[in-house]
Amino acid sequence: MQQESTNICNPKVFETIFRTYAKEVKRFVFFKTRDMDAAEDIVQDVFVKLWGNCSEVAFNSVKGFLFTIANNLFLNTVVHKKVVEKHQQEFSKEGTSESPEFIFLEQEFLVKLETAIGDLPAKQREVFLLSRLERKKYKEISELLGISVKAVEKRMHLALLVLREKIGNV
Repeated sequence: MQQESTNICNPKVFETIFRTYAKEVKRFVFFKTRDMDAAEDIVQDVFVKLWGNCSEVAFNSVKGFLFTIANNLFLNTVVHKKVVEKHQQEFSKEGTSESPEFIFLEQEFLVKLETAIGDLPAKQREVFLLSRLERKKYKEISELLGISVKAVEKRMHLALLVLREKIGNV
């Protein structure tokens, strides 16, 4: 009968241990975390581990087991937070907070745009690139190419029509 009263696997003995130590373990963990929700989660995990190892833990060393497990679980949460913070810092260094889907769609759009620009007739492509990439005014382009401003406008208009047709109105 003495053996049954100290067997941690006995639900009544386990409940007695829980009632005896749960608040004390929670205070210990809260002191470390300063977060009541985290402390309660850790305490729950501590007692789940105790139940899972009830046949291997001696009744007279249960208190030490509880506090050791609580401390280890707390340290695991600290390590996990550091890993998450490191990952977030690396992600923010990349300078984007866009979703992977957005980044993929953006890359897909850029490929479409480059292909569409490459497919433009040479004269339209030349005017388009001088205007949009080099930021030259139509007058500068006309002087550079030796054509009238009206010719530049027409080439640009045709280039934009082709691009809208191929990639849509963005």
